[in-house]
Amino acid sequence: MASDDVKRPEGGGGGAAVSLEKMQQAAPGLVSLYKQAAVSLEKRRLSGVRAAVYLVLDRSGSMRPYYRDGSAQRLAEQALGLAAHFDDDGRVPVVFFSTGVDGVAEVSLTDYAGRIGAQHDALGHMGRTNYHLAMQAVVDHYRASGASDPAFVVFQTDGGPTSKSAAERVLCESAALPLFWQFVGFGEDEFRFLRKLDALPVPAKRVVDNAGFLPLGADPLGWSDAALYEGLTDEFPQWLAAARAAGVLR
Repeated sequence: MASDDVKRPEGGGGGAAVSLEKMQQAAPGLVSLYKQAAVSLEKRRLSGVRAAVYLVLDRSGSMRPYYRDGSAQRLAEQALGLAAHFDDDGRVPVVFFSTGVDGVAEVSLTDYAGRIGAQHDALGHMGRTNYHLAMQAVVDHYRASGASDPAFVVFQTDGGPTSKSAAERVLCESAALPLFWQFVGFGEDEFRFLRKLDALPVPAKRVVDNAGFLPLGADPLGWSDAALYEGLTDEFPQWLAAARAAGVLR
């Protein structure tokens, strides 16, 4: 079913969590992203929906060029532009991972410029790729937050994980929570595993389809903000409807 055919999700129809005036005062450099996100959210009938936004960034060794050229930083800024519509706290928790969880930080409307590169540099060694520990860190953070709104997780990687079974297990278990995983691929990998996660059957493997996948290719910075937001929000409306129907989201 195309997103445009989905009825406006319950809780939609209101304004952005952070007003344009506040954005202009707190983060003038993000106003264009904020406005572009608004266009996609209106198209998807997601205006007024509330959600906590998380960002998960891959720090495996092959990711080095994407920190160097600003691709990772740009994705964080794009996540903030989206989060300002979904959540009024102006913050996005960031989980860095490679072999394990390398570190946890945040970007905010008042502290985002150069933040990703600085945090990445401070974390040192870049390891292999393991999704499941980073995914579990998000689940644990969300549970501990006591949030009643759902979570929208932008999970970026440039390849498949070492432990595929563990990643699949966490994804399927988390389907019982109001938590949606939007995977984003950097690079020329075929991403067979992420495509598999995106297509895991319901209800045989998971209660609801709780994941989407957006491959950005070898040049993530070459994507327009409009195209990026279209891709990020593509499957979220269907998940909201399915999660409510299944009693996962109330």
